[in-house]
Amino acid sequence: MSLRVTADPLLLTTAVESVVRAGEIQLAHFGRAMRVDKKGTIDLVTEVDVAVERMFRALVAERFPDHQVLAEELGGSAAVPRGPCWVFDPIDGTTNYAHGLPIFCASLALEIDGIGEVAAVYDPTRRELFTAERGGGAFLNGRPLGVSGAETLVDSMLVTGFPYDVHARVDEIVGLFGAFVGRARAVRRLGSAALDLCYVAAGRIDGFWESDLKPWDIAGGSLIVSEAGGRVTTMDGAPFTSRGNQVLATNGVIHDAMLAVIDEFQRARRGRAPNRTK
Repeated sequence: MSLRVTADPLLLTTAVESVVRAGEIQLAHFGRAMRVDKKGTIDLVTEVDVAVERMFRALVAERFPDHQVLAEELGGSAAVPRGPCWVFDPIDGTTNYAHGLPIFCASLALEIDGIGEVAAVYDPTRRELFTAERGGGAFLNGRPLGVSGAETLVDSMLVTGFPYDVHARVDEIVGLFGAFVGRARAVRRLGSAALDLCYVAAGRIDGFWESDLKPWDIAGGSLIVSEAGGRVTTMDGAPFTSRGNQVLATNGVIHDAMLAVIDEFQRARRGRAPNRTK
């Protein structure tokens, strides 16, 4: 089967240039004194987040003045717009970044009518650039990516994240975490949904779940997982959309097993019998 690539090579070039520039700005300020504000009780934003996003918006305005932008700090259309829309997270893993923990990245996707076409995620501390084009495969620093071959949960390493309102939902969030701890080889919590997804695509992690996410958290990484041969849905198995605020991404083989654990946990919380048909 021949691979399809995006008709305009400037789209992927712009995506790569944007996240690499973002990484340079991130590293220039990393570990130094910076302004950190709160958007919520534990939801942080730094002056670097805003500087990176302004850089990106200026670049898109110059090259593609008719394209829309949805990004974390300065907003955009919450609904899926018609035509091209760049979905950008200037620093995914801001809490890590603000604390000097080197697990963060810039994440970018170009969606057309809500469908991801191009993605780029850059981790500047490891100099790892993850890219994908719909129908063209996924790559890490130019080398093809592929998901893992883990066949069972007990042979799998999983990863998740916690929402910013976790203080009010500890039993729910930690309860599901515990359900997977009891089934999997290991469960991790890294603090960057975009990197979690890229690690699934690279075969480093076998499955990732998280709820209460924003489009900029998952738009880029979800396409990279799909193009690496993985499976991406919502946490109840419905078709994935970046506006759907949740994701389950796996190597494909353990996907149904993870869906079953989620279903069993949710039904138990509601006092209903688990659905054993999944």
